[in-house]
Amino acid sequence: MSPIDALVNSLPDGRVLTDPDVIDSYARDRTFVEPGKPLGVVLAASRDDVVTTLKWATEHRVPVVPRGAGTGLAGGATAGDGAVILSLARMTAISEISPADEIAVVEPGVITADLDKAARKHGLMYAPDPSSYEISTIGGNLATNAGGLRCVKYGVTRDSALGLEVVLADGRILNTGRRTMKGVTGYDLTGLFVGSEGTLGVITSATVRLRRAPAVPPATFAAEFGSPREAGAAVSAIIAAGCQPSLMELLDRATLEAIDEWRNIGLEPATKAMLIGQSDASDGQAMVARMEELCLENGASFVAVSSSPAETEELIGLRRMAYEAKERLGACLVEDVCVPRSVLPDMITAIETAAATHDVRICTVAHAGDGNLHPVFIFEHGATEPPANVWAAADEVFTRALEMGGTLTGEHGVGLLKRRWLDLESGPLTREVQQGIKAVFDPLGLLNPGKAI
Repeated sequence: MSPIDALVNSLPDGRVLTDPDVIDSYARDRTFVEPGKPLGVVLAASRDDVVTTLKWATEHRVPVVPRGAGTGLAGGATAGDGAVILSLARMTAISEISPADEIAVVEPGVITADLDKAARKHGLMYAPDPSSYEISTIGGNLATNAGGLRCVKYGVTRDSALGLEVVLADGRILNTGRRTMKGVTGYDLTGLFVGSEGTLGVITSATVRLRRAPAVPPATFAAEFGSPREAGAAVSAIIAAGCQPSLMELLDRATLEAIDEWRNIGLEPATKAMLIGQSDASDGQAMVARMEELCLENGASFVAVSSSPAETEELIGLRRMAYEAKERLGACLVEDVCVPRSVLPDMITAIETAAATHDVRICTVAHAGDGNLHPVFIFEHGATEPPANVWAAADEVFTRALEMGGTLTGEHGVGLLKRRWLDLESGPLTREVQQGIKAVFDPLGLLNPGKAI
């Protein structure tokens, strides 16, 4: 009996897919990276399915690539030759919402927006808010430590992760963390697994922190600038003034043009950048009024403040459609450097310089309030590898980000695409320690091999 036949026999009917065309659709994420030829796909519906799969993988020495919705942008869910893909998308139970403790217990396949909607029924919200929140899963968010639009105020996924149930590579079940807001017993294993990109274990349940939803709809503004650098300067001024925005997003001219070509938003020729900001504080209108003043003081040509929830949704919707608009232009190499907020204007200039120097179309959006920029390098549709000038421009952007005290990735993860730059940020000792941690949890190297470290 072949190893894959043994797996089919050990799981309930319909759990394992072996049709090559179907497998291929599960073997890739949202990047251009071409996958290998995996052996099959497991559609896990329970923790027991995950345990059985990992025990089988250990026995037969088969690599396992965990995946959620496949919305990743770094190649983290791309499967290689001879691997088994472990899909957690069917594990969609919201097991508990506790308004008294302000926590939820969820399975990894829960869509981020669905958890937030469920929490809102209790006057709560789930704070992490990636742009893909309507299609990405909690498990994927945990795997990459996703951030999103509200991270400027509420932090990234790790800040909302209290405890995890994790199946280790050999099938053992590890419980980490707690249900309490505090807890320092032993090492922070929860924090270790968050952002580990499925290389240390497979998360099958998570206890996450919920927050009180704002009592009134947030106040929102959109400001237009003659350059992205001016918009970046306005962000720095807003943060320095203590306005504490709950959202602060920057879109450059190339991004706005991509959206305008698609949705005809009435983009003015003089608008070279747009800043969308929001406050969900009890005095949100006053905070937005102050942010409006600071935008005007830093070169904004026009500032509009939303007058209704519908207008607010239109402005936030503009930001959320940015990546899809870029995908219509060509294949995308999506990066997410993060720099100290004080040098955000300089990083924006560095990206513009790289685009001009290497003749590459780069469309940039940013979670500007925390210095996380997403320069998207556009190249020809259908290409399975960026051309040399795109790689050269990306090299320059990453190098400049690190020179400014930044990091290679703020929330998308390393995956496959950023491994080529890891040595620029991580020295030999860091690599040795990380590989040692990997060996403790996954001594055979079967979990998502070749990713993250």
